[in-house]
Amino acid sequence: MTTLLLDGGLATELQRAGLPVREPWWSSRALLTDAHRLLLRSVHEAYLAAGARVITANTFRTNVRALRRTRLDEAGREWLVHAAVGVAGAARNGAGVPDALVAGSVGPAADCYRPDLVPPDEELRAEHAWLATRLARAGVNLFLIETMNTVREARIALAEVLRLGGRAWVSFTCAAGGLLLSGEPLPGAVRAVTADGAEAVLVNCTPPEHTEAALRALREAWSGPAGAYPNNEDRAGLPAGGHVDRHLRALLGPNEFADRVAGWCSEYGLTVAGGCCGTAPAHLAALSGLLHGAALS
Repeated sequence: MTTLLLDGGLATELQRAGLPVREPWWSSRALLTDAHRLLLRSVHEAYLAAGARVITANTFRTNVRALRRTRLDEAGREWLVHAAVGVAGAARNGAGVPDALVAGSVGPAADCYRPDLVPPDEELRAEHAWLATRLARAGVNLFLIETMNTVREARIALAEVLRLGGRAWVSFTCAAGGLLLSGEPLPGAVRAVTADGAEAVLVNCTPPEHTEAALRALREAWSGPAGAYPNNEDRAGLPAGGHVDRHLRALLGPNEFADRVAGWCSEYGLTVAGGCCGTAPAHLAALSGLLHGAALS
C-alpha cells in the first residue's frame, strides 16, 4: 500500500517566520502582500520538497464568517480565495511536481475547538456553499473538509461540496476515547459522511495520544481510504484549544513523529498521512523517508 503524503502545519511555519496569526485575518494575513505571498509559496514548496503530494491551499480562514470581521467587500473576499489557490498552484508548478494535488481547505464556520458555537443549519449551508463555490472556480483538485468537531457541520459542508461535483475528504478533530469534541462517537460520524459520499475520512489536529484511539474507532466503521495528520504542538501549561499567537515548539521531533505516524500507517492501513499544527517540513521529510525510502526533492 502506498501512503499519499499530506503537507504539515502551514500556520506553524508562518509563525516561525514571524508572521502574526491572529484575528481578524488569522492565516489569511499571508495573502495580503507580495512579500507574504512569497513566504506562503516558500512554505508550500518546502513541504513539496519534503515529499508532500497534497498541498493545502491557505483557505482555512477565508470563509464568510471569518472574513466578515475584516470588513472586506465581496470582491475582496473572493480574491483572497483565488489568491490562496493560485499561490499553492504556483508552488506546485515551480517545484516541478505537476502530479501534486491542491486541496481547498474547508474549516469550521466558527471555531475549531468550540462545537457549542456551530451556527444553525441554514447559516452553515449558505456559508459553506459560498466557499465551496469559490474553491471550485479557483480550480482545486479536491476539497479537504477539516477540523470538524460536529457531525452536523461536517455533513452540511460535505453536501455543499458534493452539490458542485467536488471530490471530498472529511477530517474530524477528536478528544480522548474516539469521540468528537462534541462528544459524538467517531464511528457514527464516519458512517454518516461515508454514506453521504466522502471519498476518505481522516483525523486531524488531535494530539498523538488521542489520535491512536480515534483511528481504532474510525476503522470500526470504515475500511476505505483513511488518514491522519495529528497536532504536534507542545501545549504543556496552555489551555486546551486556546489560541497562542506565537510559534510553539514541536511535541515530537522529526524521527519520533515519523515513527509514530508510520506505525499508524502500517497498523490502520492509512492511505493519507501528514501533520497539522506543530509539524514542519523536517517532520514530513522523516516520514517520507520511512514510508518511501527517502524524502523527495
